[in-house]
Amino acid sequence: MSVRSCLRMVLVLAIALAGLTAGSIEERRTAVAANSFRNPLNNSADPTMVHYNGNYYLSTTQGDRITIWKSNSLATLINAPAVTVWQDSDPSRNTQMWAPGMYQFNGRWYIYYTASNGVDANHRMHVIESAGSDPMGPYAYKGKLADYGVYAIDGEPMVHNGQMYFTWSSPGRGFSGGPQQIYIATMSNPWTTTGSRVALPVNNGTCSEVREGPTFLYRNGRTFMTYSTCDTGKPDYSLWMISVANGLNPMVPGNWVQYAGARFSRNNAAGVYGPGHHFFFKSPDGTEDWIAYHGKNTAAYNYHWRTTRAQKISWNADGTPNLGSPVALGASLPLPSGDPGPAVQTINDFDIGTGNNQVEYAGAWSSGSGCGVQCYLGNDHWSGTAGHTATFRFTGTQIGLYSVRDTGNGIAAMSIDGGPEQLVDYHGDPRIGQHLNYLSPKLAAGAHTLRVRVTGTKNGSATWTAVSIDRADVWP
Repeated sequence: MSVRSCLRMVLVLAIALAGLTAGSIEERRTAVAANSFRNPLNNSADPTMVHYNGNYYLSTTQGDRITIWKSNSLATLINAPAVTVWQDSDPSRNTQMWAPGMYQFNGRWYIYYTASNGVDANHRMHVIESAGSDPMGPYAYKGKLADYGVYAIDGEPMVHNGQMYFTWSSPGRGFSGGPQQIYIATMSNPWTTTGSRVALPVNNGTCSEVREGPTFLYRNGRTFMTYSTCDTGKPDYSLWMISVANGLNPMVPGNWVQYAGARFSRNNAAGVYGPGHHFFFKSPDGTEDWIAYHGKNTAAYNYHWRTTRAQKISWNADGTPNLGSPVALGASLPLPSGDPGPAVQTINDFDIGTGNNQVEYAGAWSSGSGCGVQCYLGNDHWSGTAGHTATFRFTGTQIGLYSVRDTGNGIAAMSIDGGPEQLVDYHGDPRIGQHLNYLSPKLAAGAHTLRVRVTGTKNGSATWTAVSIDRADVWP
């Protein structure tokens, strides 16, 4: 055989192997995508989440109402419709509604939350009750609880030794005033606290000023209470833990074991700050434990831009929970065991072209990695010039755009399939990344386009007119 023939055969074999390898890689990508999701799950804070009868139910702080998002997969919670299940007409308790907590007792659902008359110091704990077994309600107001005449927030029940207790945050380490403390009281039913309150031993924390958001895990003969420390606007907001053994009285502070060190805290390398105010839930098949929590991707001390995320937790050899470290926004995570999906296709800003699941730029868009860990894969494109466009071509039923909001960002105009434009303001202060800035309407299954046009306009607070292109998610 000639050298030329040998070379030809090698070339043919190499091409065949390259095609096989490329196909295998694509198959692996598809397999991973079919069983994965990306955070965030919701654009708000203070999550509570349960999995019940084939669906996830998520609620977050909305201010003047209780809202629930329902989906059969974590991958489709971010684009699930918001349903208001409770809005109160009583002015003494219908504003500053924070931190819902969903629990089922005796076949009915109870949502615990804090509310006020508009004066922060007047926050008290309240509970609503479902008419039946549907987490979506309808709900009716059941009552105020744990009212000891002082500010009270972040209340949630626990069950220990078969007895119900209620825990919440109020001022004072003990009863002498001072920073917020976590208290416990006995419950006679899901809507009534009885007797005196007791201060729990939660002196350990990253900061001195706040202890709030108690939430529970039950395993290995113990009840574990994890709680948030620091003011929620600080990047050091984090989770700490105490526990009490089965058989011991949780109303006796000395029966609780305190653990040293934060259990869940900021991850600078991943751009996650202030992770906390959390809730634990089971995977659909009941084999895994998961944490839902809020965090932000700016280290600034403020209360804005906190979003809901979720990730799997594990258990240490000594029987204590291992909450791990918060993962970066946009990281591909395996779905909970038993979660059916569907796969969500992600288009990066560097997936440039005119094909399916690509983006085409018209005009001189800039690109770079200045946004660092705030951006998906560490980079984005931007332009502040009126008339510049970025056109996404995709196949699916809905598309969402995640990107930077910054002090120099302006207003974009969105158009689906050449239809009417919708204006979206990309301004934010301080700068944050991978924020869900636009979610299209539901579309007929098939091929579509989304055109993003730089308008060259801005609101009065912005310093420039930039529009950022970073990450798009497409739902099948």
